[in-house]
Parts: sequence; structure tokens; C-alpha cells
Amino acid sequence: MAKPVLHTLSSCALTQPDAHRLMAALEKAGDPTASAVSMNQVDEAQELWQVVAYYETPPNEGNRAQLLSEIGLATDTLSVAPLPEKDWVAASLEGLAPVIAGRFFIYGEHHKIRRPGGISLHIEAGTAFGTGHHSSTHGCLMALDSILKARRPYRVLDIGCGTGILAIAAARTARCGTFATDIDPEATRVSAANVRHNAAGPLVHVITASGTQNARIAHQAPYDLIFANILARPLILLSHSIKSLAAINGDIVLSGLTVGQESWVLAAYRNRNFTLHRRIRLDDWSTLWLRRR
Repeated sequence: MAKPVLHTLSSCALTQPDAHRLMAALEKAGDPTASAVSMNQVDEAQELWQVVAYYETPPNEGNRAQLLSEIGLATDTLSVAPLPEKDWVAASLEGLAPVIAGRFFIYGEHHKIRRPGGISLHIEAGTAFGTGHHSSTHGCLMALDSILKARRPYRVLDIGCGTGILAIAAARTARCGTFATDIDPEATRVSAANVRHNAAGPLVHVITASGTQNARIAHQAPYDLIFANILARPLILLSHSIKSLAAINGDIVLSGLTVGQESWVLAAYRNRNFTLHRRIRLDDWSTLWLRRR
């Protein structure tokens, strides 16, 4: 049976309010219903955006004209084109090069090259966050590499573990007991699979939990290395509970915050008796390596 030919329905460059209106209208419209609708910035200086919708059978010219008229846009705002037949998953993976962060080499199944030496971790891009490509995860791996040059952690906690990459990296290098926790059951499912695939099963325990609210996590405290690669606001809210779990002189690595949010996060942790040991900035993202006094 032949595969259906997909079509794109693309707008010209629009102001952000017009793009939002068009995107909402395409998402609500049925018969035919779009498979997906996206909105992408095409000119940052002029703040112009493009809306793209994907269809097996695109709306005909009359229906497009009526939809555009209803939201006050010109009839030539949209154009239709067939989407070339292509393995789009494979094409997107080709753009993900292996990640090197200190001793760590992160690769996917599609990579043909393996690096001799160091710690190689097989992490596939998928439904959980953390392949090392994002600057926040990369920064955490760099911080871990530096920590390991100075000391060996004996008990590690990874809060908001995503794919489990940081917990696995710590367990594989320090050969220590590690807990990986995430609020999202899909993330913990992926983490558990990655733990098995990377021969870290005996060392990494994966738990579905909200923040640090779990009896098993509390029972294993104190931790001499804690990762929290989430977002600035949750990091601030967790500062008290992270302090209660951290060992005296223990390291914590915070990420998922922008450079502009550093001062807010640092203030919360300095008030909890943490000192800044090092900051790592990649693009506009910051990773903070702190130590509990």
C-alpha cells in the first residue's frame, strides 16, 4: 500500500499576533484536520514569524480563503506544497553529532564513530530530556568531569533526571550508589532503560517522585553530590530540601537556568549556606557548581 503524500501549508512572514491567530485557526479547523501545526520565528530583528501546518489532504483554495477572511488575513497568506518523501527521523538524527564533555562521549545508535578511552554513554534522543546536546546538560557533564578530578563521590542524587544521563555518568565513573528521580513516569521509564543499556543497573536506582518528596531519597541522605538540571524557579523552591539532603562539604550542580537568572538562584542557595565554587556558561545557559559549608 502506497504511503500518503504529506503536504505543507505555509504562511508568508507575519507579525507575532497574526501568526498566533492563524495558528489557532488552523488548529481548530477540521475537515481536513492538520496533523501538526508549528510557529517559527523567521526574522528576529523584525519579529516576523511563519506558521506551517502538515496535512495528508490540505484544505482547498476556497476553504483557505474563508479561514483567512475570518481572521482578517489576505487570501495569499498561505501556500501549499507537497512534502518530499524522506526519512525525517533519520535526517534529524544526522544533525545530532556525538557530544564530548571532558571524559564523557555521548553517542546515539546512528553514530558510526566510537571514541576509544574515556566514558562512552549510549543515549538516544527521544521522549525524555537530556542527550548532552543542550547546553545545560553539557554544562553538568563538564562540572562532573571537574568534580571527579578533585574527589570521588560515594552517594549521588540526580533530581529531574530526564534520560538519566547524569546519574549514569556519575555511577559509571565513581562506581557509587546513585538515585535518579523525575516527576514524569515516561522520563523514569526511559532512564531505567538507559541504565540497563549502559551497564549501570546495579548502581543506579530510578524513582518516580515529585522533587525530593520520597522516603527512599530521604533515607539515603546525605548525598555528597546532587544534580538538579531543571529550571530556575523550581531550583529556588527546592533550595531548602536540597540543603537537607546535601552532605557537609558536599557538591551540588544546578542547571537549566539562563545567565540572567544566575543571581536569583545563587541568592537562594547562599542563604542556605552554599558557596559558589565554579560557574560554567555555554551559550546563554549557566551551570552552577556549589558546595555546602
